[in-house]
Amino acid sequence: MPRPSVEAERKAQILASTCKVIAAEGFRHLRVSDVAKDAGVSGGTVHYYFETKRELTDAAFEHCFELSVKRRRWILESDEPPLSRLRMVVESYLPEGAETVEAWKVWAELWVEAIRSPELQELNERFYGEWRDIVAGIFRDGQASGEIVAPGDPVELANMMVSMLDGLALQVLAGSKAMTVDTMRTTCLRFVDQLTTVSVG
Repeated sequence: MPRPSVEAERKAQILASTCKVIAAEGFRHLRVSDVAKDAGVSGGTVHYYFETKRELTDAAFEHCFELSVKRRRWILESDEPPLSRLRMVVESYLPEGAETVEAWKVWAELWVEAIRSPELQELNERFYGEWRDIVAGIFRDGQASGEIVAPGDPVELANMMVSMLDGLALQVLAGSKAMTVDTMRTTCLRFVDQLTTVSVG
């Protein structure tokens, strides 16, 4: 049996390959054989770690979420003022760069499939709730320090910002000529700037 560290690395590689295949081919077209080929392992090895395709894809979505938060941990732990942190959140979530674009495509697939799958709805609810709570915490800090003067519940403000990022990013990914990455950046940063002057509700 492989050492625990080797097993952990192999499992992480399988999950990374699963995310890659989902982003490239779509959730419904994902085949374990494609994941195995990309990961450089046998199909039997994939099934050793994940007995079913659903178990594999659920773990891949969780892997994608954890990596997403990990890549932005420096923002959450930054000593920068809350508004600066919100601007950094915007910049870090713009759908540009291979890693971020792949993550956005994986999330888009999760959302589409969750419409029909109660199991994925629960998964999305948990991940989305955790992410909203993180952003709400930044809003809460800003209101407590007086830097954010826009009234409203921090969770509601976080919902506004998160939904803006999600909706505009999907338009960018869909190739909208009216919604480019630069336009998305300008729109989202304008929302952040308004937090210091007027209500955004």
